[in-house]
Order: sequence, then C-alpha cells, then structure tokens
Amino acid sequence: MSATSAILQLPLSQFKSLTLSTPFLHGSTPISLLSKPSSSLSNARTSPLTVLPPIRAMKSMQGRVVCATSDKTVAVEVTRLAPHPKYKRRVRKKKKYQAHDPLNQFKVGDFVQLEKGRPISKTKTFLAVPVVGRNVPKAKELVPQELGLKLESDQQNQIEGSVGT
Repeated sequence: MSATSAILQLPLSQFKSLTLSTPFLHGSTPISLLSKPSSSLSNARTSPLTVLPPIRAMKSMQGRVVCATSDKTVAVEVTRLAPHPKYKRRVRKKKKYQAHDPLNQFKVGDFVQLEKGRPISKTKTFLAVPVVGRNVPKAKELVPQELGLKLESDQQNQIEGSVGT
C-alpha cells in the first residue's frame, strides 16, 4: 500500500515527459501508411536485401554396401521404416544410392554413412564414410579345447580300448 501511495504523491510533470513507443496509440499515423501493404517488388527497390538464405541440415544416411565392383564407387542400400499408406503398419523401404569411395576401401557387407556433397557424376552425390563400431567383426569367444574333464564318449572309448587288450 505504501508503494502505491508514494507513486500517487509524485508530481504529474514527471509522467508527462514519458512518451509512448508506438505512434498508433496517439493516432498520429497518417491513414496512407495504414492502407494495405504494397507488393514485395516495390519494397525490394526501396530497401536493400538483408535476408540470408536458410541454413539446411546436411543429409546423412546409413546403409550397407551391396556392390563394390566399380572403381571409386560403391552402391549402398539404405533401409528405412515408413508407415504403410493403407494399413498404417511400419514397413521396410529400401533404396540404393551410388556413393564415392576414393580409396576403394569398402567391401560388400560393410556399413557406411552417406554424407551429402557436391555432385561427382550424374548419379553420385554422396560420399561414403566408415561407421565406427559397425564394421568391426565381433570377437568370437575362445572355448578352450581341454577343460580338464574328459567327455563321456572319450571315457567310454578308453574303457573299451583297455578292456579289449
């Protein structure tokens, strides 16, 4: 209550010096400026273009190499899940892309990541990059041949061999 009463006791001359930021509140804007906006061509002539082109994300996909017979080119099959138009169930859709492989390092079955780049030929606009962790072969578990215990079949063979002699 004391804050509002202190504001009311201030002289009115302080409030008259304040100005509003928009001229629409005062009614001082001419009617000609309030009419419909003119075409974009007339505005472009009067003001310089300062609009920057939109930034688009680089397109990147992952797939499996299905053909590596061409020189510096691999065919990569990209699989994606998309809803079926009628049944609304997710189905796998596959598409093949040609990708640039400058070192001929990829073989059939390798997983690669496709990075969008400049067009290299009529059909090649992607660059093949190895996917870390996908191309590494899984380490097979080493099962020791001798666990210290003989199998039953081996024991029976030894017993029959000793009985026969």
